[in-house]
Amino acid sequence: MKNSISFLILFFLFATTVVAQVFPSQDWSYNEDPESDGWNLKKMEEFKQYIIDSTHITGYLIIHKGQIVFDYGNIEENSYIASCRKSVLSMLFGKYVDNGDVNLDETLNELGIQDVKEMLPIEKKASIKDLISARSGIYLTGSNGGDFRDFAPERGTKEPGSYWLYSNYDFNLAGYIFEQESGKNIYDDVEEQLAIPLGMQDWDRSLQRKYSDSTISVFPAYHMWFSTRDMARIGLLMLNQGKWNKKQVISEEWVNEMLKQRTTSGEMIENVPILKDLFSHYGYGYMWWLFENPTDERFKNAYSALGAMGQSISVFPEIDVVIAYKTNSVYGKSNSARITQLLLMNAVKLYEPK
Repeated sequence: MKNSISFLILFFLFATTVVAQVFPSQDWSYNEDPESDGWNLKKMEEFKQYIIDSTHITGYLIIHKGQIVFDYGNIEENSYIASCRKSVLSMLFGKYVDNGDVNLDETLNELGIQDVKEMLPIEKKASIKDLISARSGIYLTGSNGGDFRDFAPERGTKEPGSYWLYSNYDFNLAGYIFEQESGKNIYDDVEEQLAIPLGMQDWDRSLQRKYSDSTISVFPAYHMWFSTRDMARIGLLMLNQGKWNKKQVISEEWVNEMLKQRTTSGEMIENVPILKDLFSHYGYGYMWWLFENPTDERFKNAYSALGAMGQSISVFPEIDVVIAYKTNSVYGKSNSARITQLLLMNAVKLYEPK
C-alpha cells in the first residue's frame, strides 16, 4: 500500500510537470487566469500603460508555461529584428556542428576566406568559434553599422580568442561561412529548421534579404523579418532545450554550448566602457547575451537575443517565461537602451509567485 501511494505521488508530480508546459499549435493559447499562476494583474495594467506612454514598442508578448499571459500591440506583423538575427544564426549552426559539416575550430586560413581588404596573418588564425563568440581579433569594417567597432584596438594587436568586441564583421563573416560550409542559404535554413517545425504563423521567406556594401566587405549582413509571436516560438524552443513538443529540433548539447559564458560582463565593460550603464548585467555566449550573477532568482540562468531600436527574444528558465517584443522600423521610432532593459526587468517583476 505504501509503495502504491508513493507511486501515485510520483506519477502525479510527473504528470503535473508534463502538463504544465504547453506548445502552441496553429495559434497561441491564452492563460485565462494568470493571477492564479502568480501574475500581478494590477501591475500588468500599469506596465501596459508604461509601454503606451513611455516607449515606441509595436508588439509585446509574455509567455508563461507556453501560454500568453500578456500581449500588447500588433503581434502578427513581420518587421526587421535587427541584431536578434545573430542569435537565430547561432541556433542554425547546431545541426551542422553536430553532423560534422562545421568544425568550430577551423580557421579562416583553412577555410580560404578572402575579403576586399587583405587580412593579416594573425587575423587569419581566427576560428569560427572566435567569430560567433565575438572574439576574432579582426577589426575590419563590416558591411553595416550598429556595433562597437569604434572601441576596436589596432589591427593585429590581439590574438584571436583573447579579446571580446561586438563587431558586425564577425557576425557577417559567420553567416558567410555558415552558407559556405553547410551549402544552405541562411533563410532557407531558417524555414527548414525553425519556421516549419515550430509552425510559425507569419513567416514569409520573400521578405528576407541581405544587405551588403561590396566596396567595404564581401560578407553581407543577413537581415531577418519576424513577427512578435513567431519570435516567441523561438524563445519557447530555447526554453525547452531545443525540443518542440516531442521533437528535438535543436540538440540539447548545442543549446548548452550557445549559452555557455565565453565573456564576462567585466571584460565587456573594460573593452567597451559605455556598456557599464547599458549592459552591466550581461555576459556573452555564442551570439546570445547572458544574464550574469543576478540577485533576483527570477533572472537566474536567463538570456536574451537583443536588437537595435527595441527588439528582444528573452528566456527566463527559472520561472518558465519567454518575453518577445519589437519596434517596427518602418515607423521611424526607436527605444533607448535603458528602456529596452526596463521592458525586460519590469516585466519579469510582474510575476510574484506565492
